[in-house]
Amino acid sequence: MAVVLVFGFFANNASVNMENRGIDFGFGFLSQAASFDVQFSLIDYDGSHSYFRAYLVGLLNTLLVSIIGIILATILGVIIGVARLSPNYLINKFAAFYVEFFRNIPLLLQIFFWYFAALRALPLPQNAEPMFGNIYMTIKGLYVPTFIWENFNIFFYSVIAAIISIIVIKIHAKKVQETQGKQIPVFMISIGLIIILPLLSFLIGGVSATLETPKLIQLAQTSFKFEGGINLPPELIALTLALALYTATFIAECVRAGIQGVGKGQKEAAASIGLTPNQVLKLVVMPQALRIIIPPTTNQYLNLTKNSSLAAAIAYPDLVLVFAGTALMQTGKAIEIVFMTMFTYLTLSISISLFMNWYNKKIAIQEK
Repeated sequence: MAVVLVFGFFANNASVNMENRGIDFGFGFLSQAASFDVQFSLIDYDGSHSYFRAYLVGLLNTLLVSIIGIILATILGVIIGVARLSPNYLINKFAAFYVEFFRNIPLLLQIFFWYFAALRALPLPQNAEPMFGNIYMTIKGLYVPTFIWENFNIFFYSVIAAIISIIVIKIHAKKVQETQGKQIPVFMISIGLIIILPLLSFLIGGVSATLETPKLIQLAQTSFKFEGGINLPPELIALTLALALYTATFIAECVRAGIQGVGKGQKEAAASIGLTPNQVLKLVVMPQALRIIIPPTTNQYLNLTKNSSLAAAIAYPDLVLVFAGTALMQTGKAIEIVFMTMFTYLTLSISISLFMNWYNKKIAIQEK
């Protein structure tokens, strides 16, 4: 009741003040022209597009850095977490140093380091040397080759068909193992499907792809830039690195705690029947440790997604900078824009929580 009364008081206060100042409440501004540009966008956008389009640009940029960050943090966190328990002294101490170093430096400072200290020290486009053939790392970002596709939809459908086939085979292999005690080589079959089906789309589906490489062009006497390929701006790289390296330390501790939570007898029993240390970890320890690892790791995914809002500090055009920043300053619709931004982050967080809770229940040990 106290919380409801507080919110009710501020809502009524805002309504009265807006009415006294002649400010209308509404979301009609979303259809108006935004009249500002965004330096990086996954969809077509310019100043003539609406504020709702600008909202979508910020949302997609937030999703991009969050998804990449979660994937990298998970991979690195699992590796570091396992390394923390390694009997090898060097590996163990290096993993411990990594965890203590990165988790004890504020995230914002890490973002500043990667952006201002590391990436801003890179050469200009005209002075950049190619890496691995046609990859250029410059002060203006990372330029990598890309494919220009013909009949891409057929290739896309072949990849989807391969993924569905792998899932079906995995489910079937699990049933066979439980009922007959036989193991089907799911990994090798999956590798074959993910290679053969897309390859067939090239051979008989009419799919073709040409490689487009970045090319240096001169705009003025002292101005150069790369055209072609894919350009990853330094803001995206710095933010992704900082989020992944920082969050991986907490995921590593979750993994270490989960593995140590499995009884020593389980490991000894697995070793006694001839399983190698890698097989013990993969087949015995990790399936049981996941029920301990998943809940705290979910919190780290939520933190990473919300911490992506620090992108405004280095001008990465995420939802906060584009919509709750520039759009709010231009329109003055503070209540509407802040509400939409808060609701968006709430929706993203709840979606991650629902998925991770579903996965946690799926892998839980069923007691009968």
